[in-house]
Amino acid sequence: MGSSLQTFLIVAGVIVAILYILSIAFVIKDSRARGANWHAWGVFSLVPLIGFLVYLLMRPELTAEDRDEQALDVTLKRRQLMQYGECGHCGYPVEADYVMCPHCHNRLKNLCPTCHHALNPEWSVCPYCTTTIHSGGAPAQAPARRSRTSAGATGTHRRVN
Repeated sequence: MGSSLQTFLIVAGVIVAILYILSIAFVIKDSRARGANWHAWGVFSLVPLIGFLVYLLMRPELTAEDRDEQALDVTLKRRQLMQYGECGHCGYPVEADYVMCPHCHNRLKNLCPTCHHALNPEWSVCPYCTTTIHSGGAPAQAPARRSRTSAGATGTHRRVN
């Protein structure tokens, strides 16, 4: 009967030793993946059971890969939100090309009377058709351009008294 008890204690001791070594390896591998100071955690995990339990309680929530993925996801969401703006009157989310807020009907942009493109309110010239815009949104009369075949281009000028 003594030899079976002795065999049981040897097997139990080997299992405990294997679990102890595996816990140290787990702490080192997991702390490296989470970007923690794996040297310190490896030394701390040498304290049987207590080091392993303290690591499990105090380890960082996310692995470095999870943090990078989360940061990428946040960046992607910010880019998607940059496509939208807010109505200055009611705060309703509006897209960049909206001319009027669909919620409060506040005018967000002016329309060019010539080419009908949406214009930012601070613009004084339509960048699409070069129409000069007055504050009321109506086009200004552009000065007439001289053609190269006019009298001014040939060098002959008439004098008006």
